[in-house]
Amino acid sequence: MARLSRLSLPGRLHHILQRGNNRQAVVLDDEDRAALLQALRDEAAQAQVAVHAYVLMDNHLHLLATPATAEGVSQMMQGLGRRYVRAFNRRHGRSGTLFEGRYRSTLLQPEPHLLQAMAYLDLNPVRAGQAASAADWPWSSHGHYAGLRQSDWLQTHPLYWALGNTPFARQQAYADAVQAGISQQQHAALGRAAHSGWALGDEDFLAQVQAEADRRVTPGRPGRPSKPAESE
Repeated sequence: MARLSRLSLPGRLHHILQRGNNRQAVVLDDEDRAALLQALRDEAAQAQVAVHAYVLMDNHLHLLATPATAEGVSQMMQGLGRRYVRAFNRRHGRSGTLFEGRYRSTLLQPEPHLLQAMAYLDLNPVRAGQAASAADWPWSSHGHYAGLRQSDWLQTHPLYWALGNTPFARQQAYADAVQAGISQQQHAALGRAAHSGWALGDEDFLAQVQAEADRRVTPGRPGRPSKPAESE
């Protein structure tokens, strides 16, 4: 069976997952994390990709982003791999690959999935037992949206602006939403979409995306395809 091509469309919200090869660590210390973020910032600007949110973990990273072109996400991730891996290998005296050969990505319908996905990213360190709360993990975009620090390279999605009429109101509403968490069903749906590459949204959204895409955006029905009806 042919490998499913990545689904990437300009102007659409993407959830991107990049893991370490064989799940090995892609950062060893804060200097690596700062270098990875700087490389991401530069490559996103070069590829015309608006990064809305991120989380860096020891052996993987998640991004929520909207590319201006169909090739933008691929260009950003390829550039990130070349630039960061070269610097990582040089610093740590190693050679060879660092990331999995293929990053994973999918399309999300912004409403309601953007804010759910941002919480999904923010809570990743909490689920992994590396932080007591999202606010305690400095290597995600949570602090930017909760008013704890400023990351001027992030491009805020309009749905965040709708959380309140003032910066404080938006920050508080966002922090409260992340603290409340997401349901197991929402978590599972976001995880499945990221790993499978199938788009996540309602029927109208999926129909719109399918009209723009050059491959299926949802899985086919299980089992053998039905035989076409004979003409009369």
